[in-house]
Amino acid sequence: MLSLCLNLIESYLYTGFCFLEGGNIMDNIQDSYVLSNGNKIPCIGFGTWKLANDDTTVDIIKTAIDCGYRHIDTAHSYKNEVSVGKAVRNSGLKRSELFVTTKLSNAGHGYENTMKEFEISMNRLDIEYVDLYLIHWPRPYSIRDSWIEANEGTWRAFEELYRAGKVKAIGVSNFLETHMDVLLDTATIAPMVNQIELHPQFVQRDLVSYCKDHRMIIEAYSPLIRGQFDHPVLLEISNKHNKSVAQVLLRWQIQHGFIPLPKSSTKERMLENADVFDFKLTEDDIESMKVLEKFGRTGAHPDTAEF
Repeated sequence: MLSLCLNLIESYLYTGFCFLEGGNIMDNIQDSYVLSNGNKIPCIGFGTWKLANDDTTVDIIKTAIDCGYRHIDTAHSYKNEVSVGKAVRNSGLKRSELFVTTKLSNAGHGYENTMKEFEISMNRLDIEYVDLYLIHWPRPYSIRDSWIEANEGTWRAFEELYRAGKVKAIGVSNFLETHMDVLLDTATIAPMVNQIELHPQFVQRDLVSYCKDHRMIIEAYSPLIRGQFDHPVLLEISNKHNKSVAQVLLRWQIQHGFIPLPKSSTKERMLENADVFDFKLTEDDIESMKVLEKFGRTGAHPDTAEF
């Protein structure tokens, strides 16, 4: 019986969703989920959107690594892959100790374009491999009317890069159920991750359920609702736990089994964002935060994004 229980637990953990709502399993920023291919992914990432491609960004990322972050998220469109790669190479850590994500250019869909754009990203990063490669948007402007065929070719390239060991895991970003249904029709390897806008203001329950059913880890961008911290409910919960609103929002992510990708340029905030493992939101806290859902998304819709 014990062996059966352990096998069931292992199987459940393997899906990447080792949390029930309100659960508390992760103990620190370097704890990891397990992707569907067995690779590990740290439970909190460090976002780099809007960070410049310069030595200041190199120093920011190195500071984040010094603060304990082991998961760095960038993208072709962020235009800072050179700085990210330099920070990784100069971190003093083994390559295997860091998890690096980048994303396909919005102009790079289709098999041939994807292969070319991947090499551009790798040259900029100048690292041995990428831990996670994502299709950034399902229907960017350049393929708005031909996204189905373009994504089929892109995913074929992703699978080829994965089998060649150039990327350790592959996934998508901003994909809704309709986009993934089409992708899965021809895929031989299912996406392992979906990175989406996700926070108490925009919970995307149906999409989250879909991802769980298909064994996809969910990464959450804009986990801090772009700094919208002034809602009375958030302030009340913050005061109750003697934590900042940012910590409350990140704790909400952790307890739901999502991987938040907060960004900060200061060491103080980096440490604050990592200090979310010594308290637990109550069921009442989580229920009261549902009042935020009426405000909805803060970013672009995947089908109408103007880029």
